[in-house]
Order: sequence, then structure tokens, then C-alpha cells
Amino acid sequence: MHRPRPRPAPSRRGFLLTTAGAGTALGLAAVPAAAGTRRHPRPFGRYGSPAARRTPKTLYVDPHGRGDFTSVQAAVTATGGGGWTLVLAPGTYRETVSVDADRTGATWIGASGDPRDVVIVYDNAAGTPKPDGSGTYGTSGSATTTVRADGFTARSITFANDWLRADQPDWTGTQAVAIKVMGDRSAFHDCHFLGHQDTLYADTRDRSLFARQYYERCYVEGDVDFVFGRATAVYERCHFRTLTRTDLDAAPYGFVFAPSTAGANPRGYLVTHGRVTSEAPDGYYKLARPWVPSSDTTARPMLTVRETHLGAGIDAVAPYANMRDAYPWQEQRFSEYRNTGPGAAITVPENRPQLTRAEAATHTREAYLGDWRPYDWRR
Repeated sequence: MHRPRPRPAPSRRGFLLTTAGAGTALGLAAVPAAAGTRRHPRPFGRYGSPAARRTPKTLYVDPHGRGDFTSVQAAVTATGGGGWTLVLAPGTYRETVSVDADRTGATWIGASGDPRDVVIVYDNAAGTPKPDGSGTYGTSGSATTTVRADGFTARSITFANDWLRADQPDWTGTQAVAIKVMGDRSAFHDCHFLGHQDTLYADTRDRSLFARQYYERCYVEGDVDFVFGRATAVYERCHFRTLTRTDLDAAPYGFVFAPSTAGANPRGYLVTHGRVTSEAPDGYYKLARPWVPSSDTTARPMLTVRETHLGAGIDAVAPYANMRDAYPWQEQRFSEYRNTGPGAAITVPENRPQLTRAEAATHTREAYLGDWRPYDWRR
């Protein structure tokens, strides 16, 4: 399993940006290269220079001006139709990025192969006023990156939102999304997602639509509902890390998952062969709570966590909680199977619904993703 390096002490915004060769890393400290070596002999690593590796539908992005564009959004805007590949050189891209629904089949690749080197980050929150005075951004509008198109793939990139509650302690709109993904067949390999509240929004374009998403060997961190939405999503061999908080002095600090699966959708979130760790005191986090939005009161949130290590940060006695008392978690579709670790201890059986072996056979990545096989790309 891909294991991020230990997190250093936070900076003012909760993340530490450190120079790493030709690029930067956000949130996770860089390990110096061995003496006499260079981590990035050229800005596009193994993908070569734009001149050497140009193809009709490949664009090179480099914040230092050594590619086709210096910003990700400029490169996205330049693409027409589908099937474009963006190769991102190491660097920090401080911008918001939006991929429209007609830009299907896009692939973004971090050139170095290390997600700490390629960081797309901004600091809007739900309560941030819009520049035109028309109100605040809201949760969806706070996203640093928004992907509406089907067939999107990202590899070795960090998506982040570094807005911090301490900057606006009186705000109630503290949701700050790193990425909102709405397209079907969206895949993320070896990516990092950094934020606090509502970090990874795995959703659909409309509640009547299904969207299959796959996250492999990814790292996600946050505090409140930091993996949420109504997509059908598989998280395989991912690391989820709960953060500590200085604005609260009692548990719970927050919740890892908040699915809002549409009632007609037979599949919600599947977490398999992953791990959940924490910076917070033992038992200060809930594993999940169901999100039944006011816009879709027929939602029946679904989450299955199987063969995953749950650290001591998870409250083992009562790992689930309600978001609204009118929709208790016991009436939703929450289940577990063969989890390990102190946070998985079954001390109160009625609080930990377990799948039988026969039921578990229907909760696999193949069952959730159907004829789409994004996990075969490494072969």
C-alpha cells in the first residue's frame, strides 16, 4: 500500500508547502534525495519534454513556463471535445479548475509520479463571498477542482483546499471542498486529497444519474464528512486520516464518511483493504453518518467497509451517528466485514452491522463497477 510520509507541524493554513526538487509538496514533508542525485532532472520526468513527446491530444502544463500552459485551467479551456491528456510538471497550481461535461475522457498525469510534487490548491469555503457580490460560494462552489465530465482519470496529483477555520472563526459556512467529482467512470490512482471539512465530494451530476468512481492507493485527510456524496464509489487500498482540532474540546471531532446514496441506487460507497488513522485522541471520530439532503429525502445512504484497518481514533463503541434524527443511521445501508484494529472492536454488536460471508460476496469492486475495469490499468 502506498504510504504517505509523516505529516509535519501545520503552517498557518494547516498545510506545509515545502520545496521538493523542482516541485512542491503540500501537507506531507519531502524526504531529501540521496547525495549526488536529482529527483527531477527535467520538469516532465519520464514523460519527456513537450517537444520530445508531443502528440496531437497531449498538452504540457508547467507553472514555470516550460510547457504549453502555466495553469491547469488554461490547458483545460484549450481542449475541445474529449480524449485530451494533460501532463503536469512539478509545482503548486494555486487556482480553481473546472472540467465541463463535454470534455470527456480526459487524463491528468503528475509528471514526477509523486503526488506530493504536483499540487492543485485554492482556499474558497462555502461562506466565502463571491467577488461579484451575488452571495457566497456554498459547498459545491467552494471546490478547488470540479469534474463534471465522464471518463476522467488522474494519476499522481494532489487536490487540496487550504482554507482554515482559524482564519474566519465566526463563519458557519466552513465546508471547503478540495475536489467535486460528478462524472461516470472517474478514476484516481495514487492521488492525495487534502482539506478539513468536505474534502472529497464523490457525487453525480444529478440525483437521477449514476456515477461510478474508483480511488486506488489514494490518501484522503480531513475532519467533518470529508468523504461524502451520492456516487457509487470504490476506495481500494486507500488511507484515510482524521485530523486533530483546536476549536473543539470534546468528542466527536468529526466523521470520515457521509454518503448520500440515492434510494434507487443499489450501490453506494465501498471501502476495501484500506486503513483509517488519526492525529486526534483515541475515540474522537465516528466512522460515518448518513447524509439525507433536503433536496432528496428519499436518499438511503450506503456504506460498506470491509477488510480495512480502523485505528484507535475511531469510536469502537458507537462508530456511527445521525446527521438528522429523522433519518437514523440504523435505517440506512451501513455494514462492515472483517475489519481489524482497535477502532473495529465489536463491543456493542447492535452498533456494528456485519455482513455474512454470502452477503460480502456481493460487495466487491466488480459488483459495484460492473463492466468498467479501471483497476486493470497497471497490468
